[in-house]
Amino acid sequence: MENQKQRVYDALDKLKIKYEVVEHEPVHTMEDMDRLGLPEKGTLCKNLFLRDSKGKRHFLVTCEESKKVDLKSLGRQLGGGNLSFASEDRLEKYLGLKQGSVSPFGLMNDTDHAVEFFIDKDLSRCKSLGIHPLENTATVFLSFKDLDKFLWDLDVDVVKIKL
Repeated sequence: MENQKQRVYDALDKLKIKYEVVEHEPVHTMEDMDRLGLPEKGTLCKNLFLRDSKGKRHFLVTCEESKKVDLKSLGRQLGGGNLSFASEDRLEKYLGLKQGSVSPFGLMNDTDHAVEFFIDKDLSRCKSLGIHPLENTATVFLSFKDLDKFLWDLDVDVVKIKL
């Protein structure tokens, strides 16, 4: 699994993106993350991997960890109808990730661009964002601009939305 994190670090280094890594025990929930005391490093992000009711469209939505997300109104906003959390099988299939490790970095594994990515506009004002590097044993802190640069290099459309 160590090579998963290293793939992210190598990609960031290749793009000359400045970042900080904090290694930690495995975390599975935002409550676990809060216990680590990381918020002083930056804004911790929560990532929701969702699907429409037919299972045809998949969405990755990133927002600030404490933001409440109403899936019904989000579904209307994204034109995806009724949204629900995608299964662990779908998470593995589309993003190559395990539960608890959902992250925009997972879009590295979505070579078919099957997942639509949306990020809360409010994050663009944050100094630093904390996201997992494909596994939940570390958190990478980088700027919104640098995350955008990383995703742009992957040819991912970053759609900013108001949550």
